[in-house]
Amino acid sequence: MSLEDRIKATAKNIEGKAQEALGEITGDPAAKEEGQVKQAEAQVLHTVENVKDEVKRVID
Repeated sequence: MSLEDRIKATAKNIEGKAQEALGEITGDPAAKEEGQVKQAEAQVLHTVENVKDEVKRVID
């Protein structure tokens, strides 16, 4: 697992949460939706890293 990839995914998740909150506060549904998409992308990245970790564990 790449710590760098996990950090990037976490940063994307935080960015998405902030953007979603800003969209909620300002009443901008597009910003809110974009924030939710970023959070979903971050979840996919975390899942990929988890799969990589599991494959590596099985191989070792």
